[in-house]
Amino acid sequence: SGQHRVPRETVQLLAPVGDPEKVICVGLNYHDHCQEQAVKVPKEPLIFSKFPSAITGPFDDIVYPQDTTPLLSPQELDWEVELAAVIGKRGRHIEEAAALEHVLGFTVANDVSARDWQMRRNGRQWLLGKTFDTFCPLGPAIVTKEAVADVHNLWIRCSVNGHRMQDSNTRHLIFGVPALGAMADTSCAPRFVTLVPGDILLTGTPAGVGVFRKPPIFLKRGDEVKCEIEELGTICNRVV
Repeated sequence: SGQHRVPRETVQLLAPVGDPEKVICVGLNYHDHCQEQAVKVPKEPLIFSKFPSAITGPFDDIVYPQDTTPLLSPQELDWEVELAAVIGKRGRHIEEAAALEHVLGFTVANDVSARDWQMRRNGRQWLLGKTFDTFCPLGPAIVTKEAVADVHNLWIRCSVNGHRMQDSNTRHLIFGVPALGAMADTSCAPRFVTLVPGDILLTGTPAGVGVFRKPPIFLKRGDEVKCEIEELGTICNRVV
């Protein structure tokens, strides 16, 4: 009716899914991201996770972690714009042809990463470097899959302080959404765990992250990170 509209500037948008059971992530899933670090294209998806407590709103702050022991505080925060699929239907051992039936829709994510903790600390296991509080800005809304013309042909971009850092297209995904949601590959998460409504699948980031620049560039307090995906919208978060 148009009679019950709320001006955007008067509200705080929360993450469209705030407390999922699982946040499943995929590494090395863009051809250009493999090229920028001179690694081979993986033959199967590289699966890791973030804790749901990492999720924050589409315009909330990214908190730069600070430990009382300086040697434990991360120093190399990086950005990763990602297409996120939100599960809408329970399933396990899903056939690739039916995988999209289990997806409710898509949204924008930033897989914020502390590269020192990801790549050199904690035995080089990725989890801790990926899952500090606020390290998964998400939003601004879930766009249902029916409303997206072709999820595998969307431009995907990230800017830091207005400077374009990532500029790619989801057609460069190595493993598309159906493949990631299916059981055909023995390494895909649904072979080992049951997907339930609300679970979030981060599908990987394209080239342009800070750690592989020469010299590397890392986020600092005061930086503003904007992640955009065609048809899905924009999230923008300040590092504090």
